[in-house]
Amino acid sequence: MAGKAKLYYFDGRGKMESIRWLLAAAGVEFEEEFLETREQYEKLLQGGSLLFQQVPMVELDGMKMVQTRAILSYIAAKYNLYGKDLKERALIDMYVGGTDDLMGLILMFPFLSTEDKEKQRAVIVQKATSRYFPAYEKVLKDHGQDFLVGNNFSWADIHLLEAILMVEEKKSDVLSGFPQLQAFKARISSIPTIKNFLEPGSQRKPVPDDKYVETVRRVLRMYYDVKAN
Repeated sequence: MAGKAKLYYFDGRGKMESIRWLLAAAGVEFEEEFLETREQYEKLLQGGSLLFQQVPMVELDGMKMVQTRAILSYIAAKYNLYGKDLKERALIDMYVGGTDDLMGLILMFPFLSTEDKEKQRAVIVQKATSRYFPAYEKVLKDHGQDFLVGNNFSWADIHLLEAILMVEEKKSDVLSGFPQLQAFKARISSIPTIKNFLEPGSQRKPVPDDKYVETVRRVLRMYYDVKAN
């Protein structure tokens, strides 16, 4: 299909996963080119496609877009997932920023040593339950609406659901003390485009495994050990 978005990244989550989530939530079909060799990456570099010499990169509307936040902002605005006015957009940015901070604790988890993974798992759960989830629980309780901003489905809701599911992979009952977030998770997961993305066989990526880690290290020449936060 002409004009279909094309994503350039590894066959795994990383920074591209939130882009996949947002496109899927908007009901937008996309293609992917998975980086498996250093040569593929260098071809993109030499061709001038990677402005800052890094991925993710998304081809959309005649642009070759890099910088994850810029890509996400564009998609959210294009598909009416970015609020109805400047105030709502500021709230969405604020909530997405908080969720990003939490997800950042998880992003490099697959690259840690076994010992550091256990330490980081505890950090993720502790910060999720003491800092981030209480904030969103309060927002939902205080305004009594179905969604985080303006009682309309937005990027902020998609991003938070993604983060919740990622933290649940580290501790399955992490929402036990957050009834508002439990209801929120069920509500957002039932939206047809989201429900489809959560089904087996979708373009959602699984928990990163050793193959993913080895591919990223090889392509990006990551010859050092990542340390836990």
